[in-house]
Amino acid sequence: MKSINEWLSEYGESHQNATNKKVHFICVPLIFFSIIGLLYCVKLTCVFEIEITLAHTMLLGVAIYYFFLSTPIAIGMILYSAFCLTLCFIIEQSIGHLFVTSILLFILAWIAQFYGHNIEGKKPSFLKDMQFLLIGPAWIMSFVLKKMGFLI
Repeated sequence: MKSINEWLSEYGESHQNATNKKVHFICVPLIFFSIIGLLYCVKLTCVFEIEITLAHTMLLGVAIYYFFLSTPIAIGMILYSAFCLTLCFIIEQSIGHLFVTSILLFILAWIAQFYGHNIEGKKPSFLKDMQFLLIGPAWIMSFVLKKMGFLI
């Protein structure tokens, strides 16, 4: 298994252009949220009056994957995931259009990402390896953690 630094370095190779980086710093979190939103719409069960969704179960697996790569990134991603789950709950309870909101965010963010990669002059990383779909958020989190003074 590759180390987190190997993954981040490989992902970063196609994210050198400043504009593309800015696009990714906005769009990757939005895409991550939109996927959680879509998975949140799939209700699995209710435990102690707490609704469990496909998002909850998938994020458990994602957290385990991140822990194998980097504990600080895993903790950061768990916190961001908890924020996303809370936002999903709020959207569902208030406006009730989580599925539509998630689809629209997903489409718009991907359009922007393709624009960023067009500027970069390289194909999107996820076309190379599906694991990059999980590395993208870790790549963003690594920058956030470094800014806060944490080592990854």
